[in-house]
Amino acid sequence: MLFKDLIGGYDWEELKSGILKKTAGEVEQALNKRRLLTVDDFMALISPAAEPYLERMAALSRQYTRLRFGKTIQFYVPLYLTNSCMNHCVYCGFNHNNDIKRIILTDEQILREVEAIKKIGNFRHILLVTGENPRDAGVDYIENAIRLVKPYFSSISIEVQPLKEDNYRRLTSAGLNAVYCYQETYHAQNYRMYHPRGMKSKFDWRLDVFDRMGKAGIHKIGLGVLIGLEDWRTDVTMMAFHLRYLQKTYWQTRYSISFPRMRPHEGKSFRSNVIMSDRELAQLIFAFRIFDHDVELSLSTREKPQFRDHIATLGITSLSAGSKTDPGGYAVYKKELEQFAVSDDRSPEDVLSAVKKQGYEVVWKDWDLSLQ
Repeated sequence: MLFKDLIGGYDWEELKSGILKKTAGEVEQALNKRRLLTVDDFMALISPAAEPYLERMAALSRQYTRLRFGKTIQFYVPLYLTNSCMNHCVYCGFNHNNDIKRIILTDEQILREVEAIKKIGNFRHILLVTGENPRDAGVDYIENAIRLVKPYFSSISIEVQPLKEDNYRRLTSAGLNAVYCYQETYHAQNYRMYHPRGMKSKFDWRLDVFDRMGKAGIHKIGLGVLIGLEDWRTDVTMMAFHLRYLQKTYWQTRYSISFPRMRPHEGKSFRSNVIMSDRELAQLIFAFRIFDHDVELSLSTREKPQFRDHIATLGITSLSAGSKTDPGGYAVYKKELEQFAVSDDRSPEDVLSAVKKQGYEVVWKDWDLSLQ
């Protein structure tokens, strides 16, 4: 039984109503647990009833993170290989209908990007990102890119179109360590509204990709929802159910959670349906850490410097730095090609300095690499 067979058993409106009905007593009950929190406990921690407990949640989140990960923050850098995409996602700058210059990096250009990245930081963990164009930037292209960058990085992750199980095995043989794929929203009925055309319009195909990754033995799987599409509390609750299913089914795999809030982008402007405040995002991060002490929590340069600096010691384990969200962005920056507007545009050195001022050590690579 796959997660798509289970998701029908969760009623969106009932979950939403249940979260809003959580009481202070249920929040305290969840906070008093040290392990084995249920998704129902998680719902209490993200509920409005938990807002008065934010300081206590922050303290617990910091405590559990230090016990599991120490006083360390992992740095990674995204490398956008192409902005060519066949999808029509209404919230994305790479939307097929957007009138922007499309580029697919050549081998020479990829190596120029690597050279430029090495000049701005001692990165050993790289995330390769593409739009979804399986014809011109499919598995062959991705495998070639992995082999090109492998000599320069200890850990290679990808964020690309969902693939078949055997293709994940193939990429793992080429040097792949982790895969990040965001469902965007678990609201099956409204999903098509945000993804009207292209392969991404197929809800089940995207949802099933996490099972395909697990069966292929991917070392680390990253999940996330795009905050701004649907009620965030209900969406992340569905993701918590998904996480627990994956952990039980593919228990040898590590997991990571990301928290992307919608950012300005090229093309026709899509206005967020839901606005999440910084305080609510902090509450969500704390809730996930209390819910699961071992899951990695990642925060990108979508967020402002002040927020990233403050939250870095309170539950986050992974930060991007110096990010460019366009292909060719490190060697020759052309902003009109970017997927979304970066909010924290500080150099890796500046982010490193901010982390060190708080008494934390920066880890430039995946700290479990030696165990692989």
